[in-house]
Amino acid sequence: MKSITILIPAYNEAPVLDKLYERLVKLGDSIKNYRLEFLFVNDGSRDDTLWIIQQMAKKDKRISYIDLSRNFGKEIAMIAGIDHVKSDALVIIDADLQDPPELIPKMIELWEDGYDDVYAKRRSRDGETWLKKFTSKQYYRLLQRVTRVPIQEDTGDFRLLDRRVVESIQQFRESQRNAKAIFSQVGYNKKEIMYDRDPRVAGETKWSYPKLIDLAVSGITSFTTAPLRFASMLGMIVSFIAFVYILYLLIRPFFGVPTGEGYSSLMAVILFLGGVQLLSLGIIGEYIGRIFNETKQRPLYLIAEYHQAKLDNEPHRR
Repeated sequence: MKSITILIPAYNEAPVLDKLYERLVKLGDSIKNYRLEFLFVNDGSRDDTLWIIQQMAKKDKRISYIDLSRNFGKEIAMIAGIDHVKSDALVIIDADLQDPPELIPKMIELWEDGYDDVYAKRRSRDGETWLKKFTSKQYYRLLQRVTRVPIQEDTGDFRLLDRRVVESIQQFRESQRNAKAIFSQVGYNKKEIMYDRDPRVAGETKWSYPKLIDLAVSGITSFTTAPLRFASMLGMIVSFIAFVYILYLLIRPFFGVPTGEGYSSLMAVILFLGGVQLLSLGIIGEYIGRIFNETKQRPLYLIAEYHQAKLDNEPHRR
């Protein structure tokens, strides 16, 4: 009997955990030919999330949980869970039930057909603002243009991964992580499933716009050097324009055009060039900062407690 781990990162998700567990139990009842493990990763929650998970683990031997020593962020929480997966396949799903667990049996069918990465693509996104939908769409378009890795649009972390994909992802140890880009980077045989994303069942989203911007910057700087190339091209263009303008200033007195003091134009040029230089330095600084963080080689996460599910047999290997 093959085994499947369902990975659920959780941060302050106490209001929704009971409803999530009910639907996971129904899921387990609907797929009896597989051994399921429900792996929760408590990402330093400040509410009763950990206590609720511990109580569920006492009455359900399928539940494992990892309690991180503090809040590391969802990207790190996911790799912490992925590092502890021993099953034949892994399903990643959010705790807020925006992604329906009832879609997992269809993912399993496609996995059995030979697909290694079955990802859910959002047909609609209820409960999200127009601004968030628009910025998300534009971000994925930008990411596709600046990287050679094919990026799936309108997809999140909700997907099923074969064991060999999991083992490949475990080799990506960078601290500045963007899981969606990593899923695309590893390749393998992919298949999409269309679905309508539901609003959150309870609680509030943990993704503020500053966090989303940081995630977007990490995705771009982690998988492409296009911003550096953009800064170089911008510098060349500005230098060429400045050179042409200098030639113009030198030549026009020969045609009887007075040069004049030109304080306003001089300040405009100085401020423009200064802005370009600061922009270029900022882009370079983003990459240098990430190099600095990676060279320290600190652990990605620290675990305060790990409880492993008591499954009957060792995982089957395909």
